[in-house]
Amino acid sequence: MAVKRKKIGSAGRLGAGYGKIKQKLIAVERKQRVKQECPFCKGHVKRKVKSIWNCVKCKREFASGAYHLKNQKTKK
Repeated sequence: MAVKRKKIGSAGRLGAGYGKIKQKLIAVERKQRVKQECPFCKGHVKRKVKSIWNCVKCKREFASGAYHLKNQKTKK
């Protein structure tokens, strides 16, 4: 019989021997890949540089988290 394995997604690029790091990477990338929402107008937000975000709709520029917006609910 085949052995059921965990789905590790993009962290599989690290290979064997990186167990804890893979789990942390999966958690960060899951938050990062969610559509980010502007706290002012609820429009679409894109990351300009590390911790600097631009809203496409209202054209505001603001600071928040490096990889995802702070205080935003994400799916686990």
